Amino acid sequence: MSADRPHYSKSMIVLHWTTAVFVFVAYLLSEGEQRVRDAPPMLHFAFGLAVLLLVVPRLISRALGGAPPLERAGGIWLTRAAKWGHGALYLLLIAVPVTGSYAASRLGVQRSIFGFTLPHIAAAVDGEPGLLAELHPLGGNILLVLAAAHAAMALWHHFVRHDNTLRRMTRF
Repeated sequence: MSADRPHYSKSMIVLHWTTAVFVFVAYLLSEGEQRVRDAPPMLHFAFGLAVLLLVVPRLISRALGGAPPLERAGGIWLTRAAKWGHGALYLLLIAVPVTGSYAASRLGVQRSIFGFTLPHIAAAVDGEPGLLAELHPLGGNILLVLAAAHAAMALWHHFVRHDNTLRRMTRF
């Protein structure tokens, strides 16, 4: 990799790909509301919590210079779309696990991960858990769609534009 082509730090690369895998696995392990009450998907909860916990070191690493500036390969509109897309992904990486925790709390589901019982962040109800809880699956779907678009754009940059965008996150 040449010095004139900045890349992400090794920690950002590891955090990025680990987060991507955890989001995908959490999505595959998701369940519907009634199923969650009957047989809580503890692995889904664990991967969701891991996604939330990975956001903190990602933001710290980014703030400490682990992320290079966006390349302007594609003009101002593509650069703005990339910034908005990254912002939306980070927002969803926080919002989806938080709304999931809220939904589990409202459903009265006890969540224990590695012997540690997670606190409820809302009071349990017998009926519907409410609008905020209903946003969790919608947010998860939007997160997956945005992540797929993010991956598609990286591949487009690599194979169509032949620029350095994908290499900055893979080091190959």
